[in-house]
Amino acid sequence: MSAGRTRGVVRVGVSGWRYPGWRGDFYPKGLVQRRELEYIGEHFPTVELNGSFYSLQRPDSYRRWRASVPEDFVFAVKGSRYVTHMLRLKNVEQALANFFASGLLALGPQLGPLLWQLPERLRFDPELLDDFLRTLPATTGEALELARNHDARLDGRAWLETETEMPLRHAIEPRSKTFDDPQSLRMLQRHGVALVVADTAGRWPRFDALTADFAYVRLHGAEMLYHSAYTTAELREWADRVTVWADGTGAEDGRPRDVYVYFDNDARGHAPYDAAALAALVGERLG
Repeated sequence: MSAGRTRGVVRVGVSGWRYPGWRGDFYPKGLVQRRELEYIGEHFPTVELNGSFYSLQRPDSYRRWRASVPEDFVFAVKGSRYVTHMLRLKNVEQALANFFASGLLALGPQLGPLLWQLPERLRFDPELLDDFLRTLPATTGEALELARNHDARLDGRAWLETETEMPLRHAIEPRSKTFDDPQSLRMLQRHGVALVVADTAGRWPRFDALTADFAYVRLHGAEMLYHSAYTTAELREWADRVTVWADGTGAEDGRPRDVYVYFDNDARGHAPYDAAALAALVGERLG
């Protein structure tokens, strides 16, 4: 590395933590369910929070999760499927207001990237995507202003506070090949939104372009979606990619980037072991 270059921070974790098959395997036998996130926090610096995709969570839940992990732990939060899969990015202002009022701002400085996973049938539409990206809040302050417009369903259960003004990072995970379009990439770059690098055993297209000041990686399984473990050779390849993104040598602009990596091959319990192995490999490369 050249003199004066700083490296991005690499965080490797898992996608979710409440899996019965992990109990007595990754989780020690006898560990009570309420302490599983605490155990995750002892072994990883981040986790991808997926319950927020299926339904609006409550402020007490976010506060409890935050209290279970170290202060430097980071939560990636998956955006509501009501926004992405039901409204399909159209007329989303009210839904976004409810989402941001539901409590994720209670994570404070431990709020990490927000993941927006798109349905496979949602094709790249320049106007639609640009409108959606413009609507996403760029800071916690903007998120708070948006949250104040929540509807009556959140009366009495909204979280309308921020501890600090800080930028918000957004990542988008398309599952349509039509997003492999120069116009799409330029649009994401202009808004500073990361294009997720997703390994899906060939089920959905993989995009490798870096479009933001951070990289977001989701590893769903190389051979069998959600089920297969990663081989040592495959993990070494991912460690090489993560390392060059973190130190900037793998980017056209030469900028070091923070990198978030989440293993989602959880069906057979491989995710936490693969995450620990990748973190060790990256640690060796970055010193």
